[in-house]
Amino acid sequence: MHLVQQLLFVIAFAAAVYLFTRKAREIRRNILLGRDVQPYDNPAQRWRNVLLLAFGQKKMFRNPLVAVLHFFVYAGFLIINIEILEIILDGVFGTHRLFAPLLDGLYPVLIGCFEILAVLVLSGCAIFLVRRNFLKLKRFIGHDLDGWPRSDANYILITEIVLMVLFLTMNTADLVLQSRGADHYVAAGPFWISGMLTPILSGLSDGSLVALERGCWWLHILGVLAFLNYLPYSKHLHIILAFPNAYYADLRPKGKMENMPAIQKEVQSMLNPEQATNDTAVEGIPKFGAKDIQDLTWKNLLDAYSCTECGRCTAACPANITGKKLSPRKIMMDTRDRAEEIGRVINKQGTFQEDGKALLRDYISEEELRACTTCNACVQECPVSINPLHIILQLRRHLVMEESSAPAEWNMMFSNIENNMAPWKFAPDDRDQWATGN
Repeated sequence: MHLVQQLLFVIAFAAAVYLFTRKAREIRRNILLGRDVQPYDNPAQRWRNVLLLAFGQKKMFRNPLVAVLHFFVYAGFLIINIEILEIILDGVFGTHRLFAPLLDGLYPVLIGCFEILAVLVLSGCAIFLVRRNFLKLKRFIGHDLDGWPRSDANYILITEIVLMVLFLTMNTADLVLQSRGADHYVAAGPFWISGMLTPILSGLSDGSLVALERGCWWLHILGVLAFLNYLPYSKHLHIILAFPNAYYADLRPKGKMENMPAIQKEVQSMLNPEQATNDTAVEGIPKFGAKDIQDLTWKNLLDAYSCTECGRCTAACPANITGKKLSPRKIMMDTRDRAEEIGRVINKQGTFQEDGKALLRDYISEEELRACTTCNACVQECPVSINPLHIILQLRRHLVMEESSAPAEWNMMFSNIENNMAPWKFAPDDRDQWATGN
């Protein structure tokens, strides 16, 4: 019987790892569809961002209560899953609490800490469920979350609650069996939380307790494996991608926009032909801006897959606050959806062939792009270092410079800048006359 269980466990574990790895490779391929960019400067600052922003969740602490609860859920869930190593080894070798005799008196302390974290995770998830579904915070009821995105968040919270309940129930049944000297249940307790719950199960027979403990053990590990394979399809992929995304974040001042060096060289060559050399000659001027995800950078696509859909960017967006259509959160969700769509085409055909769609217009409208004030509020607010503005600017650059599509007011400003080197319709020589009263 034990051999059959070991075999079933190995099959389930191998299948889960294979499926997760296959999907992870697809996501990596989708991200690398973007243009190359090399954000590798200043590694010390980048590692500091990883520690403070990704792991320490520094930006979350602007709202201390929510930040503490989120940290309990995030860190607690990760730390508790250290015990998964023991469960995996128990499943493979057919043992029970393999580390208990090895760690001796330290083992119940570790399990006790895990149980406290489990209670914190359970409590935090329950509060977040109420907060998300009953308090009706504006950023949680936006139409860009209609359908799957809203359900996704609830599924994850409910799953984490179930996993924590299974973990505590398993330990409680185990403790009762330990106290009765049941076979294979070595004395490893007492555990801090489940030790207080043993009276609830003390009336059950040994057979019922074994069935309960084994059932919770299997459901817990199968739930974790299912959760592992749910992550790549969920916004909760940020549990993994927040760390590389924080590392590769743009370290330039937020007000600094990206120029196109090749175009700058071309303009310089036109203005000063005598200074043009082979070194400054432009070879293969790239297209202006971006129309589809292949025109964005891989960091833009990593941003899209790292998005937590928390809505802090949209809540801070002045365009959105004043009722305009722009939602930075939707920009990121649309970018990820388009990358996934292209990925499915590649999976089916082996390579991508034009499907008559593009990120611009089919997913993100001109109205959304033109509403952006480039204030960088969305970039400042994002807890995982995502930059929706960079995508907006690249799409808008394509509209203006590739399609000559801009509102009349913009075209007037462009003309003034070209002719007068300023947005205003005044000759440079006359610009300071306001100071003289003329």
